[in-house]
Amino acid sequence: MSCEPSSPGHPANLHADRRTKSHAAFARAQSLIPGGVNSPARAFGAVGGEPVFFREATAQWLTDIDSNRYLDYIGSWGPMILGHRHPAVVAAIETALAHGTSYGAPTEAETELAEMIVAAVPSIEKVRMVSSGTEATMSGVRLARGFTGREKIIKFAGNYHGHADSLLVSAGSSAATLGVPNSPGVTAGTAQDTLVLPYNSVEALHDAFARYGDALAAVLLEPVVGNMGLVVPSDAFLKAVRELTHHHGTVLMFDEVMTGFRLAYGGAQERLGITPDLTTLGKIVGGGLPLGAYGGRADIMNHVLPAGKVFQAGTLSGNPLAVAAGMATLTQLREHPPYPHLEAIGARLEAGCRTSAAAHGVPVWIARCGSMMTVFFQGGPEPVPVIDWDTAALSDAAKYATFFWGMLDRGHYMPCSQYEALFLSAAHTEADIESTLAAVEEVFAGMAR
Repeated sequence: MSCEPSSPGHPANLHADRRTKSHAAFARAQSLIPGGVNSPARAFGAVGGEPVFFREATAQWLTDIDSNRYLDYIGSWGPMILGHRHPAVVAAIETALAHGTSYGAPTEAETELAEMIVAAVPSIEKVRMVSSGTEATMSGVRLARGFTGREKIIKFAGNYHGHADSLLVSAGSSAATLGVPNSPGVTAGTAQDTLVLPYNSVEALHDAFARYGDALAAVLLEPVVGNMGLVVPSDAFLKAVRELTHHHGTVLMFDEVMTGFRLAYGGAQERLGITPDLTTLGKIVGGGLPLGAYGGRADIMNHVLPAGKVFQAGTLSGNPLAVAAGMATLTQLREHPPYPHLEAIGARLEAGCRTSAAAHGVPVWIARCGSMMTVFFQGGPEPVPVIDWDTAALSDAAKYATFFWGMLDRGHYMPCSQYEALFLSAAHTEADIESTLAAVEEVFAGMAR
């Protein structure tokens, strides 16, 4: 994905005069930070213009440094399922903070969070805490290789698993070819054992296993994709990946950094009824603070040092503040499940967007799963179903940019790329959805002219 910043004079940025402090803040940041941001997902290269700088967030609202207020539809890219600054989460952080910020030694709270994760996620019997989703997935891949004694892994085009070298690869010239690096600094040697297949392709899976078979250590995928926009797996695809990995002794690894605790309390695997061998978690599991985790079958996890020989360590792993925020969030999700509400408002948002698009002749493909959704803008007269990266890549990025700025200038903060999912929170109300749909109606009407 590309989110590198571009000029402040982007024609779609109709109300840049309302964000003069953000403009100055961005200029200052660019002189000190590469591209002016600490993660490319925060820049606006995919939509033009400059990023907005924020000063605070409460519930479903963001306020920028120019005092503009926005309904938030990214939720820190997924973690804020309860909304920003939920009172129970804030109280838990304050309590932990009163005792210390980091010990570099075990705490009982780490075990308590582990118990909650094991009880919630069907695939997890043992779990190891880390500090990010990238670290969780990188460690999970190493563990799968150490457990099986094999080297090759399969990933899928359009799935993003963090910035570990072996996962920053793109597809080669055929469906079952070895990957090639798609970032400078990633060596061909690092990428040579990663195969990249098209998502949702049963045929490509069978071909890859026929060709590489028992040399495959792991198959890694987003069980519901959020990183090329929202893409839902087919039942046939999930069935094939589970059967083939089981038959060949290959570790099936779900990246649930986005979907864990979001699509259901037990994640996408609970919702879809497919149990992997390993699962990676992030975002919600830390309640908005830096925390990730990877876990799975006990016989696999027992290969991690010091129980086994697969190395992984981290000074801030299981940080007490992040653990406290994660436990408070999971407690709220377990005791006051927001999932029926999230499903209801998600369905209303989807239906309203469809109605407005049809009324104004704006060709879109809308994909939603629970509280995650993407509106794919397309160029042809009829929407093309988005089932993989090739079909997602048919999207009209310029049309999405028009939509993004139209919504931003009406007080709605949407993902800054066509290829990111939006996220709903429990704090969003039915009135918020109706307000959003009114803005969508205005923007689509303008796009039709």
